[in-house]
Amino acid sequence: MIVVRCRDCNTEVADGKSCGCSNMVTVNGDVVSAIDLTRTIMVRSNKVEEKTALTDEDLAYQEKRRKRKVRRLDFEVR
Repeated sequence: MIVVRCRDCNTEVADGKSCGCSNMVTVNGDVVSAIDLTRTIMVRSNKVEEKTALTDEDLAYQEKRRKRKVRRLDFEVR
């Protein structure tokens, strides 16, 4: 749930509501709108975590693997 505070009227606005001042801060779901967003403060927001398929050990292995050098063999052509 997103909670936003309006700096003009100092009211906290939650989901589906708006403040009554001239800035008209409204929160609908995950969308925050106002006439001037610089006069708003985000109090609480939905934190979205990115989930990856690889674990930390897998990422470390891939990083080590990326730094390996390619070994080329020279063959004599006849």
